[in-house]
Amino acid sequence: MSTTDTWIANNFNDEVRFLQQLVRIPTDTPPGNNAPHADRTAELLKELGFTVEKHPAPLWAVQAAGMQSVTNLVVRHRFSTYGPTVALNAHGDVVPPGDGWTHDPYGAEIVDGKLYGRAAAVSKSDFATYTFALLALKNSGLPLKGAVELHFTYDEEFGGELGPGWLLREAITRPKFLIAAGFSYQVVTAHNGCLQLEVTLNGLASHAAYPSTGIDALQAANKMLTALYAHNDVLKTRLSAVPGITHPYLNVGRIEGGSNTNVVPGKVVMKLDRRMIPEEDATQVEAELRALIDAAVAQSPGVTLDIKRLLLAHSMQPLPGAERLISALQKHAEDVFGEPIPTSGTPLYTDVRLYTAHGVPAAIYGAGPRTVLESNAKRADEHLVLDDLKRATQVIARTLADLLKP
Repeated sequence: MSTTDTWIANNFNDEVRFLQQLVRIPTDTPPGNNAPHADRTAELLKELGFTVEKHPAPLWAVQAAGMQSVTNLVVRHRFSTYGPTVALNAHGDVVPPGDGWTHDPYGAEIVDGKLYGRAAAVSKSDFATYTFALLALKNSGLPLKGAVELHFTYDEEFGGELGPGWLLREAITRPKFLIAAGFSYQVVTAHNGCLQLEVTLNGLASHAAYPSTGIDALQAANKMLTALYAHNDVLKTRLSAVPGITHPYLNVGRIEGGSNTNVVPGKVVMKLDRRMIPEEDATQVEAELRALIDAAVAQSPGVTLDIKRLLLAHSMQPLPGAERLISALQKHAEDVFGEPIPTSGTPLYTDVRLYTAHGVPAAIYGAGPRTVLESNAKRADEHLVLDDLKRATQVIARTLADLLKP
């Protein structure tokens, strides 16, 4: 057992209590009023001896994104005046708890070695993982060079542009490597991209008794839906070579239209989500999708079309220089967990893409089970196995020591 392993084991009850306090403060996004959680997290970090920087995103930008408040936290600990900076990023925002819970979603209750609560697994758990890994290094007495930064951000559910995106654009940080919140049994090195569009079809409302006097936007939307869902058969043939990622997919997540039962619908609004595998080019994907929509709606004379991009999240692939980070995580995870820890991709999109877009080699690794479904992330009774939290903290501390050794 390494020096850092021993420190983490001896202080693990404090780590669990730290996580419980984070889970007990809601960060439902929407509505996205997350500054209170950041303020409390900053207090807890200061109690642990850290200097904490608060970087609030501009209110106008927060409101434009559909949230209420976003305050990003940065902790910097320098072991020497030279050497690489390794950043650790986790997000505190989370989807609302929803129905079906058998435990209080903000109770942080521990039952049979599992801590229950919204964001217990994704990703307040890694606020704890990364904080206590850094504490273990500080208390290890190891001769280290370089620095570690903690980046705790609050808009991942809305795309990350006001979290890591803001920190990077404003040059508040520029690390050499990044590790971001993930699960313990795999090192994720690639993820899908995502394009979201809002499509509005405008026809002409009229009385249902005189349908010929109107232009039915819903009938046009039906033709468009048929074309979109048929396109999924094409997308299933475009296979990714990245383990853990299969093929692109198109989802229609929301439809609004019409005004009453006896009125020909004059307007329909749809929101689409197009997942992109790492091998795809986002510009080409958007052009193809817009052309498909244009062609389908053109079959309905009189219907006008407006397409607005809601989100463009690029995919993530390993950058040159990531090999050292990835191999260190795999080595130490295998040693701690006693089994090979593979690299893989994930069909999700994450904030990590924002770091790699700025040239920062990155990997995704943190506390959690083998799959998202096992943790009930974004579902009722989300939970974290505490043994996974302890061992992930040990892996991160060992990896940091490896990357910062003289």
